[in-house]
Amino acid sequence: MSAILSRTKAADDLRAFSRSLPMALLKAREAVMARFRPLLREHDVTEQQWRALRALTTVEGLRAGELARLSCISMPSLSRILKTLDKRGLIARSSEDSDQRAVNIAISDEGRRLVARIGPHSEQRYADIAEAFGARRLEALYAELDALTSCLAVDGEIPLPDED
Repeated sequence: MSAILSRTKAADDLRAFSRSLPMALLKAREAVMARFRPLLREHDVTEQQWRALRALTTVEGLRAGELARLSCISMPSLSRILKTLDKRGLIARSSEDSDQRAVNIAISDEGRRLVARIGPHSEQRYADIAEAFGARRLEALYAELDALTSCLAVDGEIPLPDED
């Protein structure tokens, strides 16, 4: 009986589960991703692969650590993702002239074509979300999430996710 009472006491000291910020963010993420997952599956791309490809469209090339930070993917996961993307011809790897150990990762022409095929359908989903939620509210949400992220960053960096 005391174990039940102590668990209840511990639960009483916590905020309501419905007000758990990680859970609220996770629920919102799942609601959003439910709109995108069928599209990604249709093109045989995982969520993490898509994040890496999208990140690579914004730059000429990155080292793995930079790509991991930009796309919020743990290094062990990113290593596996890069192998798959490389096998599919969606990325190109090259050694840096100044350091042969350092590998630069860039999106390949085939990767750009894949992003171009998915892009219009992805943008339609964003439009649907903006219509359902409200474009102004969505922009305000982006601003608030950016502010929260900046406020909680450690030394200006967002920590990489742990390997699950």
